Amino acid sequence: MAGSRWDVVPVPVVVVDDGLVRAVNPAARSVLPAAQPDGAPATVAPEWLRSAQERAAGSPDRPAEAAGGWLGQRSFVAHPVREGGSVTWFLVEDTDARRANAALEAERRRASVLAEVSSVLQASLNPQRCRETAAELAARHLADAALVIAPSPRRRLPMTVCVRGGAPRSLHVEVDPEELPGLPEALRGFPPVPSRWVDPAAVPSWAVPEAFGELGSLVVTPLPGHGVPAGALVLLRGAGHGVFSDEEDAFARIFAARAGAAMSAARLLAEQSQITDTLMRDLLPSAPRRIAGVEFAGGFRAAEDTEHIGGDFYDVHPGAGPHGDESLAVLGDVCGKGLSAAVLTGKIRNTVHALLPMADDHERMLRVLNGALNTLSPKRFATLVLASARRTAGGVRLRLTCAGHLPPLVLRLDGRVEECRSRGTLVGALPEIEAVTDTVLLAPGETCVLFTDGIVECRGGPMGGEQFGEDRLRQALAGCTGMPAEAVVERVQMLASDWVGRGLHDDMAVLVVAAPREPVT
Repeated sequence: MAGSRWDVVPVPVVVVDDGLVRAVNPAARSVLPAAQPDGAPATVAPEWLRSAQERAAGSPDRPAEAAGGWLGQRSFVAHPVREGGSVTWFLVEDTDARRANAALEAERRRASVLAEVSSVLQASLNPQRCRETAAELAARHLADAALVIAPSPRRRLPMTVCVRGGAPRSLHVEVDPEELPGLPEALRGFPPVPSRWVDPAAVPSWAVPEAFGELGSLVVTPLPGHGVPAGALVLLRGAGHGVFSDEEDAFARIFAARAGAAMSAARLLAEQSQITDTLMRDLLPSAPRRIAGVEFAGGFRAAEDTEHIGGDFYDVHPGAGPHGDESLAVLGDVCGKGLSAAVLTGKIRNTVHALLPMADDHERMLRVLNGALNTLSPKRFATLVLASARRTAGGVRLRLTCAGHLPPLVLRLDGRVEECRSRGTLVGALPEIEAVTDTVLLAPGETCVLFTDGIVECRGGPMGGEQFGEDRLRQALAGCTGMPAEAVVERVQMLASDWVGRGLHDDMAVLVVAAPREPVT
């Protein structure tokens, strides 16, 4: 190509024939230093350029197609020009564009990985399953193997191990975190140690999965949580797979941030569920029964069907009063719903239990309880009805005291429904409380029904917005004449639930006190 018109072309120009570089212009010698001028022994062309020449030679009647490839550290696109039976290739460098496209593609892959991490991990609310998923995703996308280590106050660390292509395995290892460089700091949430600073020879055997082979590089990075570290992520790469680059270290930290947030959320949910379960065991209404010749039955439905506790409650305390010859039934409704209301419920129930020795004086009990609630901040209040029941020769003697609560209803044997005459003010709302006690005698087979406003104020019916109301409750009770206490509770709950359907409602509680039909023995 000496003296050729291509000598002044600023881009490399190459003539290839039979897989050999036959001629180059001066600009081409900088990228193909082994190529010789015209008349010298030919040099073997790069593989990608030989393939392009073969395709062009195999289709002489068709335009030759451009091709691309690397020459050393530089990337080129070869554009063909046919001249008789040969093809001359003009090489245009596109190194920067190709590297930019490669970086863009790598960023897209990383974004896809992070999206998968967020989607998959957020679908798991079990802490152990969340750790297993994080280890599996890390081994699949970031390294040859991954360890997810959870913090622990003891030397026995919860750890999940996963090798690429395998299933995650959870175990507890009794080891010293100080043995693995960077692990103590990661478990405390400190910034990670760069992987190039970690000597694979210093890594303890427990940190390398069985049959992994020779360790080439390792990354230890913290798993950030919500306020406290969620653990540490350890990435391992085999000896023949190169070391982790700075970009891979940085991406591992981003991955760890997503995984740590999900693991922390799962752990917080597990802790909250445990707390809720503990509260539920203490706050769920007790199971009433026959006590000293008096029948008790109760039912409760929380405002949210997904909850089991709320602001309505009932209790039955046998052996109440100074002489221990009565049973004290308590039905209440505290302000609010859900767990916060249930906590106040627990305080009221505990206080009432402590006041049982004075259960013969309802007004005194309510005054002491009112004083206790007035010390709370913010101020909280509740409605209550107290019912002291004692079996007598004529049936059951009831003393009923309402404090801001709907008066109980008494179902007589002839089907009449009477309203208790007790009235009183809310508990906890005012510095002083007023209440009047009413005495009722239940003949054998008669019942007294205590209920919260969630029963009568629930809305539903054919039009969906009408209250169940006290009149419907009275009609329902009139049809329960002679029924056992449990049957009356079931009837009231069924009618109220059918009335509400799937609509919203407040907490609903009902407690029935009944005089058994059989005589006193």
